Amino acid sequence: MKNDIRDLALVLESRLRLVVIESWDERRVLETLTGLAVSRGLALQVWSVTEGLRRFAFGGEALDNGESCAADIALKHVKHDPLANLYVFCDLHPFLDEPRLVRLLKEIAMAEGASAPTLVLVSHTFKLPSEVQRYAARFSLTLPSEEELLSIVRDEATRWSERNRGARVRTDNRTLQQVVKNLRGLSHVEARSLAHSLICDDGAITQDDLPELNRRKFELLDMDGVLGFEYETARFADVGGLQNFKHWLGERQSAFMAGSKRDMPRGVMLVGVQGGGKSMAAKAVAGLWGLPLLRLDFACLYNKFFGETERNLREALKLAEQMAPCVLWMDELEKGLATGAMDGGVSQRVLGTLLTWMAERDAPVFMVATANAVDRLPPELLRKGRFDELFFVDLPDQSTRAEIFRIHLARRELNTDSFDLDVLAGACDGFSGAEIEQVVVSAVYAGQAQSREPDQRMLLDCVRATSPLSVVMAEALDDLRSWASERTVLA
Repeated sequence: MKNDIRDLALVLESRLRLVVIESWDERRVLETLTGLAVSRGLALQVWSVTEGLRRFAFGGEALDNGESCAADIALKHVKHDPLANLYVFCDLHPFLDEPRLVRLLKEIAMAEGASAPTLVLVSHTFKLPSEVQRYAARFSLTLPSEEELLSIVRDEATRWSERNRGARVRTDNRTLQQVVKNLRGLSHVEARSLAHSLICDDGAITQDDLPELNRRKFELLDMDGVLGFEYETARFADVGGLQNFKHWLGERQSAFMAGSKRDMPRGVMLVGVQGGGKSMAAKAVAGLWGLPLLRLDFACLYNKFFGETERNLREALKLAEQMAPCVLWMDELEKGLATGAMDGGVSQRVLGTLLTWMAERDAPVFMVATANAVDRLPPELLRKGRFDELFFVDLPDQSTRAEIFRIHLARRELNTDSFDLDVLAGACDGFSGAEIEQVVVSAVYAGQAQSREPDQRMLLDCVRATSPLSVVMAEALDDLRSWASERTVLA
């Protein structure tokens, strides 16, 4: 808080008379402004539509009989104050469609002289009218550091112990550090609320608590819409093959989790055939690293109004940074960035916004992009340096197909020892992972229709009834393999 008070004091010294603070933590904003008023010997007055103007630092008594609940009367009071007092208006934004109020704000902001009052507008979000915005300074309170977050978690653990006769909260250092990292981006109040909810149920902080913590953090940040939260992240045990990709990620996990800005892994692109396991691999990165997984939906990103699509992307990327450390999954990237002359340049502007963010971001957001039609992607995105590595996900080989059969049979509680996996894998030459899963699903349905569990013969019958994409689209697959042979690393 001391740093916030110092930085706010610098804003006041610049003689800017209008300051905007966007924050969900109104109480902490008012505490910070109170500290500033005390340190500089200023009178602090706070306005809300329910209470009107009142002296916040001196008992909170109202300054009139309630007339100042009207925003225009309160702003007139500020405008005519001859002293350098500090005024805070909470949630004024719903009234800014009134020209009278906009003009009053502008006149307050334009006031000159060392004794003019300063007006601070506080709300969770604030868009100033264009007539006023160039006269205003925007200020953001600092979010708690990792040391402060750790102190908050320990404080909540101590409180739980005191309520439960000295019992200790069960956890381990690795989980505790993950919790602290996943609380980053939240205010003090929000972090304390989540820490309390983690502990109060069973007096323990375990790995099983992390998905729920990430889900609640996502809800607090109000990120639903363009950016989605993936609640189920796959484990790498659920992904067949991709041995090179798994090894590559294992080597870089500690570097990413360390959070160092220098040489931090930034992301990968996965290209390959449909159903080859790219999406499952993207989910598995988050599962392996114990991080929240966010999915950017390009179908929701686009908007018919000029400039709104790029704004949606900027907001989504900003929110991803607030969830950091996290994995950001951009699925079927070519659908959002495919070049074309029929969209009024939207794709090019979206590409420019994305490339700028990829080059300049400091937050630990690991980007996993997947694409099927790689030839439709702009060359600027694929050049060296945009991604740490470009992986090609080909159709699974014999041993990987057997592993995929084992995974999907076990997932449906079927005894894998009852099947000859090597024979099944041999019969599925040219099948993708998704097609093998559908073979198992079809066999399960066939077994249910006959009131018995599926067997080897049923699976082989389903294999023979399937025409895989490698046959239906053989030419397109050959072209993709030819493109990837000299440009990518086999996953």
